[in-house]
Amino acid sequence: MAALPNTFQSTVAVGNREELSDIVNRITPEDTPIYTMIEKGKAESTNPQWEIDELAPPAANAQVEGDEYTFSATTPPVRVGNHTQIFRKTGIVSGTREAVANAGNVEKTAEQKLKKAIEVRKDVELSIVSNSASVAGNTRVSGGLPSWIETNVSRGAGGANGGYDPATKLTVAETIGTQRAFSKALLDTVSDMVFTSGGNAKHPVGTGYVKTVFATFMADPNVAALRSAVPALGKKTVLSGSVDIYRGPNLMLEITANRVMSASAATARRAFIIDPDMLEWLWLRKIAEDKDVAKTGDAKKFVMLGEGTLKVKNEAAHGEVADIFGLSAAA
Repeated sequence: MAALPNTFQSTVAVGNREELSDIVNRITPEDTPIYTMIEKGKAESTNPQWEIDELAPPAANAQVEGDEYTFSATTPPVRVGNHTQIFRKTGIVSGTREAVANAGNVEKTAEQKLKKAIEVRKDVELSIVSNSASVAGNTRVSGGLPSWIETNVSRGAGGANGGYDPATKLTVAETIGTQRAFSKALLDTVSDMVFTSGGNAKHPVGTGYVKTVFATFMADPNVAALRSAVPALGKKTVLSGSVDIYRGPNLMLEITANRVMSASAATARRAFIIDPDMLEWLWLRKIAEDKDVAKTGDAKKFVMLGEGTLKVKNEAAHGEVADIFGLSAAA
């Protein structure tokens, strides 16, 4: 039915208040799996260095009674290092914008600083998983994990290791190869390499798609069938299509999906098997606001700054399945 004549309706009123919720909804993920998982340390220079040593392989060792000693040469440890990278996010908010009431206060300076600090932490995660060679000088770059791993790696056709170059004291980016499907066979191969090298890496890290493929390993005829307990009467039944832990031939592996790796094809094309105890993030300057930014004009400026680098204590403790489809079955 139609409204009666002269009914004053809200559609012609000029005094209606706008309704804007004070709850600001942000679904952008903030998780940084590898950075969160590994130890945080302190750097004291822009080029932290450390040493890598190893034991001689087992050998037959039966000596003659009364024999004269002979003395073996000492093999010195290998010295490696990385360079600190400066991470920065900035913002500027006008005095008027700061004074005006704002839904959820998300546009206020304090909230913007928090947001930028989270973004810096995500940039740190990206630097860890990126195939970036280390760079010295004024615009330094922390060598990413792919530029370190050489010992335990499976590559597609044409792929080649990067690694630490003792002559230049820099890491070299890996050469990418032809992509192939991620599979249980590839994961088993690399985890066996890690085990043989003496490592105890138990944390595969890859994209969400890689974890989806990982869940299909339960269908492999060589894997024990997945069993679930029947719930008690009145309880809800959960249909499980995911697997987080896989007991391989030599190592127990617990997979973690990394959204930062899923953000681009460049980082999605590999899966790592890491030992968090053998990685460390060294902060020369922890993420903080630069309090010395000068105020000019009618605005508040801020800079969130951090400087640090990835310490790969021993690259042979980790593994990499390189050149895989990490976003879909064909990409």
